[in-house]
Amino acid sequence: MHLDHELDEKFPHRHTYSAAHPQRPDGTRRALRIGLGGPVGSGKTATVAALCRTLRDQLSLAVVTNDIYTREDAAYLLREAVLPPERITAVETGACPHTAIRDDISANLEAVEDLEDDLASQGAGPLDLILVESGGDNLTATFSKGLTDAQIFVIDVAGGDDIPRKGGPGVSTADLLVVNKTDLAPYVGSDLEGMARDAKEQRGELPVIFQSLRGEPGVGPVADWVRAQLADWTGKAAHAA
Repeated sequence: MHLDHELDEKFPHRHTYSAAHPQRPDGTRRALRIGLGGPVGSGKTATVAALCRTLRDQLSLAVVTNDIYTREDAAYLLREAVLPPERITAVETGACPHTAIRDDISANLEAVEDLEDDLASQGAGPLDLILVESGGDNLTATFSKGLTDAQIFVIDVAGGDDIPRKGGPGVSTADLLVVNKTDLAPYVGSDLEGMARDAKEQRGELPVIFQSLRGEPGVGPVADWVRAQLADWTGKAAHAA
């Protein structure tokens, strides 16, 4: 079983920043911030796009993407028209992606806050959810608590079925682990049952979702998890008011 104090001792950088206050300076509830991290090619952007398509008619949401020297992920989301352009923005980290989501979160924090302010000034009303997508990184990538309220870590079966066994903060401590591209398992020789066992060993009671975006239920279970996080967040924010 993974207890918070045990994780704090093992991964002290989880608390580089303290958790952000649930209210904005004007007293309104700020949006729930969910970070998505994971290795290059694991399907983070595809998962963000699928979440936007699934949730956009129910929630007011926006996206911040991270790339080292380009805005490629944001450009993809714009081409796919998953959200109106004013709801998608990009951060060029100029360094390893984890530095901008964990070590110096200022650029991402500014992007998140600017999105909320800009959309509010346009009369769009308060945002419910902001997805912050990290650039592709390694198994140590985690988000600062000062930037996001919950973390999803995305791996894929083509990256090797030993990834859950290798562990690392991304796999072991993220609020949700997504094992993506399960449809490829027969073609790359990945053992899904073994991955499930290894993930359980690393994560204890923390949830794991096996996902393929090429068939049903697609992103549905992850979207349900996001909705549950938002319901919990809304209750906490109301209590803090």
